[in-house]
Parts: sequence; C-alpha cells; structure tokens
Amino acid sequence: MRTNLNNIKGKNVLIVGLGRSGTATCQTMLDLGANITIQDTRKEGEFDASFINYLRGRGVKLYFNSIPEDMGSYNMIILSPGASPELSFVQEGKEKGAEITGELEIAFRASRGRFVAITGTNGKTTTTTLVGEIFKAAGRKTHVVGNIGTAAISDASHAMEDDWLITEASSFQLETTKYFKPVVSAILNLTPDHLNRHHTMDAYGKAKAKIFENQSEDCFLIINYDDKVCFGLAKNCKAKIVPFSRLEKLPFGVFLDEESIVIKPDEESEEEIKICDKSELKIIGNHNVENVLAAVGISYFAGIEPETIKQAVIDFRGVEHRIEYCGMVDGVKYYNDSKGTNVDAAITALKAIEKNIILIAGGDGKGQDFSEFAREFEGRVKHIILLGKDAPAIKKAAEDAGFKNIIEAKNIPECVLAASRVAQAGDTVLLSPACASWDMYDNYEQRGEHFKDCVENLGK
Repeated sequence: MRTNLNNIKGKNVLIVGLGRSGTATCQTMLDLGANITIQDTRKEGEFDASFINYLRGRGVKLYFNSIPEDMGSYNMIILSPGASPELSFVQEGKEKGAEITGELEIAFRASRGRFVAITGTNGKTTTTTLVGEIFKAAGRKTHVVGNIGTAAISDASHAMEDDWLITEASSFQLETTKYFKPVVSAILNLTPDHLNRHHTMDAYGKAKAKIFENQSEDCFLIINYDDKVCFGLAKNCKAKIVPFSRLEKLPFGVFLDEESIVIKPDEESEEEIKICDKSELKIIGNHNVENVLAAVGISYFAGIEPETIKQAVIDFRGVEHRIEYCGMVDGVKYYNDSKGTNVDAAITALKAIEKNIILIAGGDGKGQDFSEFAREFEGRVKHIILLGKDAPAIKKAAEDAGFKNIIEAKNIPECVLAASRVAQAGDTVLLSPACASWDMYDNYEQRGEHFKDCVENLGK
C-alpha cells in the first residue's frame, strides 16, 4: 500500500458517479475503512435493487439525482472520469478543504504494482491491448486496465510488486492525478477532442501531459515525433524521451525504415533492431503502424526481448469496434469503427479503407467542427448515411463541401438497411460515427454490437 492512502480509515469520502469506475472505487475505499457517500445524477430506480441494498448495508450514504447537503464534511472527493472537476458542488467541497482526486490516482496510491500508462486522442485502446499481449507473451503478470474497460483500481489494489498494470488513461482520468507515476508512459497523438470539457487545446494538452509529470530520469516517455503539437508536450519531461516516427528514420527511438519497424536503442551506437516488416501486420492503416511503433517502444524499454515483441506484434488482430471487419454480404465488406467517436478518428478510418465507402456517421458531436471531416469525403465516400443528434451538423458540413449523396436514418438498423441498398460489390460499408454514442446508446461498444448484429442479420 502506498503511504499516502494509509490514513484513509475513518475519513469521509464522497465518490461522484456510480458507474464501472465509481463502483470499483467504492469497494476499495470500503475495504480501506473509509466512510463512503456516493452521488450520481441518475435515479435510484435505474440501478439494480440488490446492489443498492448491499451498499446501504455497508453504511454507504446515497444521493441519487441530488447532491449532498454538507459539502464541508468531506476529506476527499473522488471523481469518476465522466464527472467534471468544475461541478459546482465539487468546487464547493474543494473550497471547504476536500482533496479532489480521481479513480486512476487512487488506483496508483492503493497499489504495489508497476504502471505503464498510455494516452493520446486516438489509438489508445489498440496500443494498450497490443502492449498487454506483448507483456503476457513475455510471461509477466499483466493487468490490462483503465479506460479500456476494467477500472484500474479493480486490479491495482491487489497487485504485487512484480505485477504490471497496462493502463489506458484518458484526459479525464489524468486531470485529477497528483502522485501518479508510471514506469513507462506514452502519448500517441494530440488532436481536438473533449473541448466541451477542457474548453481549449492548451488545457487538453496539459491534462494529457500529466501522464509524465511525476516521472523521473529512470522512467521512459514514448511519444509521437511526427505530431509536433504532441511532441512539444515533452519539453518539461524529466523521463528518458523515446520518440517514435512513421515518417522519419531517427537517430534514437522506434521508426519505420522503408517497410521495416526498427528500434535504434542508443544514439551513440550503430545498432538497429528490426522487429518486423509492415506487411506482416494484420491491422490496417498508417495509424495502426503508429500504434505498433508506440507499443514496440513501450515494450522494449520496459525490458522485453525483441523476439517476443515481434511474435506478439505479427499475431495481433486488433480490437473490437476499431475498424473491425464484420464480414462480407453480396460482395460488400462491412467494418465496425464505433470507437471512432471524434472527427480525427473517423478520418483515420476513411484513410485506412481509402475508397468506395458507404459511410454511416452521426451521434453526439461533443461540440466538434465537422468541416474537415466532410472535406475527406471526396474521392473516398460514395454515400453518407446520417443518424443521431448531430446529423444536421454533419449534413451541413457535407453540403458546404459540395457532397450531395446524403441519406438520413433514424437508427442503426435503418442505416445498415439503407447502406445495403446503395452498396455495390466491391464497396465497403463503414460505421465510423465521428461522434459519441450517448444520444442513443450507453457507450460505443453497445452501438458497435448493434451494428454487428444488424450486419449479421443481412446475410440471413
């Protein structure tokens, strides 16, 4: 147990949000002997009754669709990733002396394990999954946690010194960290996202940069050399900076040399270590080459042998909901990219598939500008099928860009049916919404599963 959680017993702790993260945090804090209060914007009836009864039986105070009366009574307020530090009652608690923190920070404080942390606007899940596979192949005790699905605190609290926690870290999780110190960190890229929460790109970048804030000279930061905004974040980093590049041969780091993925482990030496050829990868698109470069860098500088890295990399088939091949119906390929929840991710998917695309897009746009997205349609997209809250905004952007083949639908089944009617053999139907799913689904996974079910039904 890290020393700065040893005194939590008997303290009053407010947990904001009772989702996956909040639930796991609650259990850990109960185990540590804290007095727990939970606040959630949902109504009590939206939760399983037996779960609520269990919490009350453990002495947990619950505030559903309301806020606690006395915000001055809390020693600590732990935010779930979806809860903003700017919430008025959170700010009131801070002013009255409460420490404001988050689940990732608590996971770190409660753990003996070693953290590898991966952030960036796009590619986090693919890179985190691949790193997890490499570490497992190396025989390490590996936990793949964080924004990827399993709350970090679920595994961190019982991890031992030789356990590795391969952690996908979002800006929401990082912004509330204080002592968090991964052995290896990585920033994959930085493009506009979550500006409705962070307000400016500068604030968004600063949240991402917290991933290496506490790292020391014996730690490593793996960072995208080709993304100059991203690479610029590292100017104040104390860790050993390891660049990766798809576009340039570097004097040190991980890079693509013609068609080979290569590690240059030492700037002073001529030694180069070839991992594999680009053609050996089973995941498509230049963005995935970058994800592999990052994963190779993370794994090598964490001490894993190149041969182990190579085999895991060439065996890797990607992750669900990220340009995931769903099958072929009547000569038309279907891809599920439901995790493409922002403009940049959706553009990446368009570029990976390249042409003859029937695109399904729309949802909650999170305040994004869709003009750049629409400009990518020409020469790639044959038809776009729109749904959800921000379908009108995407339609306007498409029309402003001179794109006219627009179909509007009410839901995913209508979208898939419309796509099957306009698609011809050799075309690709791509769900890459450029939007969050919150207007219609609980999460992007649910949206992606629904899409796959609808595609499966086409063939029946």
